[in-house]
Amino acid sequence: MHDKTVTQLAAALDSGELSCRELTSHFLQRIEKTDDQLNSFITVTAEQALIKADAADKARASGKAGKLTGIPLALKDIFCTQGVKTSCGSKMLDNFIAPYDATVVEKLSAAGTISLGKTNMDEFAMGSSNENSHYGAVKNPWDPSAVPGGSSGGSAAAVAAGLVPAAMGTDTGGSIRQPAAFCGITGLKPTYGRVSRYGMIAYASSLDQAGPMARTAEDCAHLMNVIAGHDVRDSTSVARGVPDYTETLNAPLSGLKIGLPTEYFGDGLDPEVEKAVRDAVKVYESLGASVRDVSLPHTHYAIPAYYVIAPAEASSNLSRFDGVRFGHRCDAPADLVDLYTRSRAEGFGEEVKRRILIGTHTLSEGFFDAYYTKAQQVRRLIRQDFLDAFEDVDVLMGPASPTPAFDLGAKKDPVSMYLQDIYTIAVNLAGIPGISVPAGFAGGRPVGLQILGTHFAEAQLLNVAHQFQQATDWHLQLPAFAEENA
Repeated sequence: MHDKTVTQLAAALDSGELSCRELTSHFLQRIEKTDDQLNSFITVTAEQALIKADAADKARASGKAGKLTGIPLALKDIFCTQGVKTSCGSKMLDNFIAPYDATVVEKLSAAGTISLGKTNMDEFAMGSSNENSHYGAVKNPWDPSAVPGGSSGGSAAAVAAGLVPAAMGTDTGGSIRQPAAFCGITGLKPTYGRVSRYGMIAYASSLDQAGPMARTAEDCAHLMNVIAGHDVRDSTSVARGVPDYTETLNAPLSGLKIGLPTEYFGDGLDPEVEKAVRDAVKVYESLGASVRDVSLPHTHYAIPAYYVIAPAEASSNLSRFDGVRFGHRCDAPADLVDLYTRSRAEGFGEEVKRRILIGTHTLSEGFFDAYYTKAQQVRRLIRQDFLDAFEDVDVLMGPASPTPAFDLGAKKDPVSMYLQDIYTIAVNLAGIPGISVPAGFAGGRPVGLQILGTHFAEAQLLNVAHQFQQATDWHLQLPAFAEENA
């Protein structure tokens, strides 16, 4: 069962071949048996899951079931989940039990899906390797000496290892697409505002977006049908109709115009990754697409602009964690200032402190215009680059990351870690959708092909990704870890 897609499992539940309880028990057993080797989960909610599975079986028996009723999945530990610890991978929230459900959690629950627990992540979603978690690093199922990518590394590793058929992640600068690429699964970052951010603990409010992670684009389409849409509780959510994302999956690709940004194929790109991506593009040509080179001239400004905007927003968002209202509180504070300073010093990890300090500096008097305002101007230029490119082509393609997954502990220097996100960050600055799909291997580790579209073009991206998955089998390959523990 572990090697089945969401779509296949839904069909098996429909036909009565499986019950929701059997399916849920199977994946819970897999987590129990193997996750101590991967560390992909922070919390497993076995008891709640089995109660929900029994309810799903009843719903199916009475003919009230939806497409995804009874499908198990996992939630990144950034989504508030009522009655369940929601830690955001931080000591600061190690004792926080969320009193309500995030909109995404609410919608998935209403659709009958069964959450098996909360997945590990970089603390407050700050990181590209899942090594910044208070609960320890997550291992990559393809090679336990490698990182799974971040910050949604727990979600990606759990899907790749067959511990869940799908999981929810969030993407602020590549945090769905890069771990999806490193773990050989499919991960979609929707358009900013497409999926509600209510109840999703904020890192950088103008960049964060929730999205699905699964084996296939088809699975991601089914999940998008559930989670997309306007939410009055989220002021950044867009009031726009939601299409049926599964409807156009099988549309032919003849006449599709693909742009290859020259800036995504320059220095620093691993030759094996480049070969895998170019081979994937040839598959598209065989399906009737045409390919041309395009330019995104302000790409090299994306990382500096991002590392001004994101920390600035983070320093503001994380100011609420002060040891007073909720979260970690230091022992025996001498006074209020001591309470604030020690609680934050003890509760936050090194990377989070680094970004809060950078953000506080860039927002301070005398530096605001020089840094923050300038970065927002650059952001407009980056967004315009994409809009100009989409005048000539339908989608853009390139690598999701310059290298395959690197070894645990390999990137000690923060800047070399930040450079891992060079192909993903600009997408968040522009607010456009992007998807990473498995496209081969480099040095035995998965490579992700990144496909980008214009605002609200998720249906097209899913169609383009699905057609590639009909013509190749990279997405069907499982790590030895999943097979050994079958």
